[in-house]
Amino acid sequence: MSALATAARQTMTSSPHDLVILNRDNAEWRRHPWQEVHSRAENIAERVLDSGDGDVGLIGEPTVEIVAAIQGAWLAGRAVAILPGPVRGADERQWAAATTTRLTDIGVTQVFSHGDCLNLLRDCDSGLTVHDAVAAGHPRRSSTLLPQPTPADTPAVLQGTAGSTGTPRTAVLPPSSVLDNVSGVLQHTAVDPGRDVGCTWLPLYHDMGLTFLLTGFVSGPEMWLAPTGAFSASPFRWLRWLSDSGATLTAAPNFAYSVLGRYSRRVSDVDLSRLRFALNGGEPIDCAGYELFLTEFGRFGLDPHAAAPSYGLAEASCAVTIPRPGTGLLVDETVDATTGSTQRHALVGDVIPGMELRVVPTERSDAAGGDVGEIQIRGTSMMSGYLGEEPLPIHDWFTTGDLGYLTDSGLVVCGRVKELITVAGRNLFPSEIERVAAQVRGVREGGVVAVGAGTDSARPGLVITAEFRGADEAGARTDLVQRVASQCGVVPADVVFVAPGSLPRTTSGKLRRLQVKNTLEAVRT
Repeated sequence: MSALATAARQTMTSSPHDLVILNRDNAEWRRHPWQEVHSRAENIAERVLDSGDGDVGLIGEPTVEIVAAIQGAWLAGRAVAILPGPVRGADERQWAAATTTRLTDIGVTQVFSHGDCLNLLRDCDSGLTVHDAVAAGHPRRSSTLLPQPTPADTPAVLQGTAGSTGTPRTAVLPPSSVLDNVSGVLQHTAVDPGRDVGCTWLPLYHDMGLTFLLTGFVSGPEMWLAPTGAFSASPFRWLRWLSDSGATLTAAPNFAYSVLGRYSRRVSDVDLSRLRFALNGGEPIDCAGYELFLTEFGRFGLDPHAAAPSYGLAEASCAVTIPRPGTGLLVDETVDATTGSTQRHALVGDVIPGMELRVVPTERSDAAGGDVGEIQIRGTSMMSGYLGEEPLPIHDWFTTGDLGYLTDSGLVVCGRVKELITVAGRNLFPSEIERVAAQVRGVREGGVVAVGAGTDSARPGLVITAEFRGADEAGARTDLVQRVASQCGVVPADVVFVAPGSLPRTTSGKLRRLQVKNTLEAVRT
C-alpha cells in the first residue's frame, strides 16, 4: 500500500469529524463520518481487485461513494482518473463514446459511476467494466481489508491538464508527489483539524478541487462538499454554505469572487466571520474584482486578510505558491511607459514546503519590466512525466510556460508565454486587455479573449472576441475600442461579438485563447 493510501487510512479511521455532502436532488446536507467513508472505500477496493487489472476511472457528481472510490482505488494499488460528466447541450451518446475512449487510452479498465452517467457508460460498447458506485460503495463492513502490494511505479492520479494553450495531456502523479503537495499545503496554511472546517464546490476532476478534498483525507477536519452544478445554478449558494458550515477554509477561481462581489446587493443574512483563508487560483486574478468581493462582504464579517491569491498547476500535483494565512491581497503596480497607465498584479505568495521556483529571462522579458521571465519549478510535488512521453528527470527544472517575476513579497504571474501579444513592438498581456474590455456594457465578464492575429503578416494586430448580449453592438464596439486604446495604448484591429457561451473552454472553465486565435486566422485565410 502506498504512503498516500496509508496516510489517508490512518487519518480517516481515527478522525472524529465528518464529510458533509450536499444532495443536489433535495438540497439537503448529509453527514458521513470519515470512518464510514473509509469502510466504503474498502468495499470499493474489493470490487476493484475482483474485477482484474488496470486503473480506475470515476465519473459523476460527488457522492460519498465517488469520494470513497478515490481511496478505494489506492487501497487496491491502482491509479485513479476522474473525468467530468456531460455538459449542458452535449450529445450524451457522443460524450459517452469520447469519455470511454479517453479512459481506455490512458489505461483505465474499470469505471465507477452513478445515475444517468452510469447508464450512458453502460450503454456504450467500450470494453470497460462499469460499476454502480452506489452498490459497490456501501457502508457495511465486517472485516478490515488486508493491505495490498503496490508496485513502486504505480501512479496515484492520472490528472488531465487544462489544455488552455494546447492539446490536453495527462500528468502522471506518483503517490509521494500527491502526498507531499497536500502535506505542504496543510503545513503552509497551518490547518488545524480540530478547529478548521473546509467548504468546496470545485470539481474533483480539476487538480484544485481534488487537492482541497485530499486535505480532508490526510488531516481529517470537517469537510463540506457540494456539486459544482449546484454552484453554477446559483453562485450565491456558496455564501450560504460558508455561513451554515462555519467554514474557515474555501477555494475558488477568480470569476466566482468577481461575480459575487459585483452582485453583492442580492445577499443578506450570511455570516462569513469564521472564514480565515479564501484561496483564489486556477486563472488570472483580477485585483479590482477580488477587492470588491472583500470589501462588499466585509459587511457580513469577512476579514479581508482571508484573501489568498495562489499559483499552481496540474504538473506539480496542484499548489506551487500560497500566501501565509492572514497576508491578504497584496498588489504590485507597474506603470506602462507608453500610456502611463498603471497595471496591477496580485502577489501569489511563496513556495510551499518541498518546492522550488525561479524566473528565467526570455527575449520578451521587457513585457512588464526587465525582471519578467518564464517561471520554472521543481520539487517533491512534481509529476513523473506526461503519460506516453519520456519521464521528467527528477532534479531538472520544469518550464511552466507562464510568465512572471519575483518581488520581496512573493511571486507575480503575468500570463502565458504562448499567449503574449506583440503589436508594433509592444508586448501585451491578454488578461489586461480582457479586463478593460469586460467593462463595456453588454460584454460578459469572463467571456472575453484577446489575441494577436495576423502574426505572419507585416502588421500583426490585436483582435478581441467577446460574448455579448445587447441591442447596440455598434455602440458597444466603439466603447470597447476607445477603452482599450485609452487604457492599454493599442487600437484593436478588430472586435468580434459572439453569443454568450460561444467561446471554447476547457472542462475546468478556462478560455482556450489559442483555439480562438486559430479559428480567427482560419477564417481570414
